[in-house]
Amino acid sequence: MGFTNKLCEYRKKRKLTQAELAEKSGVSRATIAGIESGAIKNVKTDTLLKLSSALNAQVARIFFTH
Repeated sequence: MGFTNKLCEYRKKRKLTQAELAEKSGVSRATIAGIESGAIKNVKTDTLLKLSSALNAQVARIFFTH
C-alpha cells in the first residue's frame, strides 16, 4: 500500500480552503499546502489523524488508498 495523497480532493469536497482546514484541524496551512503539493512526503501520524478527523474521513481513504 503506497502513499497517495487525496487531501486536496477531500478538502474541496468539504468546500474548505487550506486556511479553513488549518483552523479546523490545528495543522498549519503551510503544512497542508506542502502535503497537497507533494513537497512534504513524511507526515506525522498525529497530523494524519488531525486532518482526517477534520475532514470526517478515515486516514487510509485520504492517504493510502488509490
